[in-house]
Formats: sequence, structure tokens, C-alpha cells
Amino acid sequence: MPVENWARHAADCLRWSVAGLLWGNRGGMRFATEPDPGRNFVDYSMLFDSRPASRSPIDSSLGFHRRESVVGGIADFRRVLSAVGILALAAGLSGNAGYARDRLPGDVERLKMIGFTVANVDRETTFFTNVLTFEKVSDFRVVGNEYDKMEGVFNANMRIVHLRLGEQIVELTQYISPPTGRPIPVPSYSNDEWFEHMAIVVRDMDAAYKILQENNVQQISANPITIPESNRGAAGIKAVKFRDPEGHDLELIYFPAGKGDPTWQRPTDRLFLGLDHTAMTVFSTEKGVAFYRDLLGFDVGGVTFNTGISQQVLDDLFNDTCLVTPMVPISPPPHIEFLDYKTPPGGRPMPVDTKADDLWHWQTTLVTKDIQAAADRLRKASAQFVTPEIVSIPQETQAELGFKKALMVRDPNGHAIRLIEE
Repeated sequence: MPVENWARHAADCLRWSVAGLLWGNRGGMRFATEPDPGRNFVDYSMLFDSRPASRSPIDSSLGFHRRESVVGGIADFRRVLSAVGILALAAGLSGNAGYARDRLPGDVERLKMIGFTVANVDRETTFFTNVLTFEKVSDFRVVGNEYDKMEGVFNANMRIVHLRLGEQIVELTQYISPPTGRPIPVPSYSNDEWFEHMAIVVRDMDAAYKILQENNVQQISANPITIPESNRGAAGIKAVKFRDPEGHDLELIYFPAGKGDPTWQRPTDRLFLGLDHTAMTVFSTEKGVAFYRDLLGFDVGGVTFNTGISQQVLDDLFNDTCLVTPMVPISPPPHIEFLDYKTPPGGRPMPVDTKADDLWHWQTTLVTKDIQAAADRLRKASAQFVTPEIVSIPQETQAELGFKKALMVRDPNGHAIRLIEE
């Protein structure tokens, strides 16, 4: 991006902050930068252009494109931003007590399940139960027009396995038909916009990491990282990212006393405790916040801007800078997190023709007490509907699926959510 354009984007940022589009009413912004003797860190996160950049095709047969780089050199924008950085940061922090709407019919109560599509559900189930100590709670098949509509896949025959860890459920879906689902692209990176992972909370990171090593699990991070003391809000949290046998991204996370949801501090002998969140890469934090907060009733949690060597190791990305925005339902855990990568450039967008039988497909199941009210609000806002209308689940399958009505939509960043009424 030309240096002369930064002032304009700084002004844009100030307008976003004053409007309260980013910060909401839960917590403020923290900057997880690490000291470097050769550099002076300034908090530039609010001045990045988070709108989607221009894109050029790399493989039209798969529907993937590569985003062209628009981010100028760090040295170029430091000079320009030094005069406006403090003002922009102050305006952003002043938005902490900003807009928060009243609860409306159809607002999301909680996140019921985190799900993704798999090629071999038996292999995946074995991995999650034997290595990560999930419990298999159900294994069933569904076929019929209702499920075609719900998932947006014609002629679908699905085998579904539900796994429990603590109080949270993971849903694994294998498409027996149709045989057209595409594999996860190789290579895939954390700043690609189809990226999504779930964070598995552990009581002891060293012991949990030893289990990954003993089972020869493929790692994204070279080793577990610890967030440094320079980030007071998250100091001491430990994390490591890895992949399951099919390449789905996962994370182990450890919360020291006083950090994370109080759920994770309960006395227990279990090593693997439950699911804290699902994190998804986005090209627009602002559009994501407007969708989940203003349309679905989520609150914005404590925002962090993560950079430094620990973040690079965690994500396996050089020059990694990431704006992390938690979106919190009425009853967590788990919650949703946005990962808005400002650098490095080159993250690829979500394929526009993504379907639920593609192996990079994740779907987050959200509970509402009034699905019609939620659907009406989403339709009025021109949301992208995968399911053309609310689907009523046949009575014989309701107990296994865990809901009576369902509707799938995509958020403004392309990630799938399934709204349900129990």
C-alpha cells in the first residue's frame, strides 16, 4: 500500500472506533508484542486496512485464489503513523464502553457443537478417542431431502459421529455420497481464509505435548509457546498447534490461574478438559463483528494484537501479526474467535464454491430459542443462506442430531454456521 494512503486509513479507523464497530462492551484491546532489542514496537493494529485486497487466480479448478500483497514495508508506515498512532489508539480504547444492543428474539444462547467434514470417520474417531481422550457418544447415518437442504449438498448420505470432551461436543461428518468432496489444499497456512481450528484445553501442557510426540502427531508449531509477560492480559498462557490425521487444524491451550474461563480452573484429574473456542481466519473483523454481535447477539471479548517470535512459532508464519477478536455467546464456553492476519501477505480467500462435503468445511452449531426470528433478521441483512428455508428435522432423527429445526448460513467471511432450535 502506498505510504501516502495511510493517513486516509487512519481516519477510517477513527470512524470505526467512534462507531464502536470493533470493541463492543466486553473488555478492551491488549497487544501481545514481544520486546526485541533491535526494534521499537508501536501499536499499529488499528491502522491496518482490513478490507479484502485484490485477488488473482492460482487454480480455478479448485476455486482457490491468491490475494495480492497490499501491505507496505514495516519501515515505510512507521514513519507516517508515528504522528497518528497515539490518537488512533486512544480513540479505539475509548470505544470499550461503546455500543451494545439489547437482547432480541432469536439471539444465540450458546455454541452447541463444533463440527467439520472428514474423509474417514473411523480413522478420525480413533485419533480423537485414543490420543486426545474424547468419548464417542453417538454414531448414526442420515439421508433424505431435509438433510440435503440443511447442508446445501444434493443427494447427501452422511455418517455422523459425536464426540464429547468435558461438556463440549465435536461433530465429525463423513459424506458417503456424493463422492465429490475436495481435500484440504496442501500446503495450507493459518492466514488462508478457509483456516479454522478448535482449541482443546489441557491441565498440563508438558504432559499433553508428550502425548502428541509419542503418537507422532504432525505439528504446525515446532514446540509449545508461552505468551510473554509483556502481554499482561494473556501472560503465561501456553499453546501449540497441530493437525489430525486428515490435516484439520487443532490447538492445545493451557490457562494458568486467573486466565481464561473459570471452567478451566476446576479441580480435576483429567489431562484434556474441553473445548475453549473455535478460531477462524477472517479478511474483515468489522464485518464479522457486525454479523455476530448485531445480528446474533454475541458480545465482543478482550481483543489482542499478537506479534513477535512466539506468535510466529505458534502459527508457523514468518513476520506474523494477527488481530484476535473473541465473540462470546450468552453462555460460554466455547466461544468463537476471529484471526485477522495483517502480515504476512498472501493468505488465500475462502473458495466461493465451498460446500459442506469439502474437507476444509467447518460448521459451528449455535442454539437459539427462536430460529424464525434469527432467520428473518439474517435475511433482512442479506446474509448468505446455504439452507433456503428453515428445515424441520424428522422426529426419528431429532434425538441423535440434538435439535428439531436447523438453518445454515455463511458469515461475511465465508465460514459456515448452523443455527438450530432444540
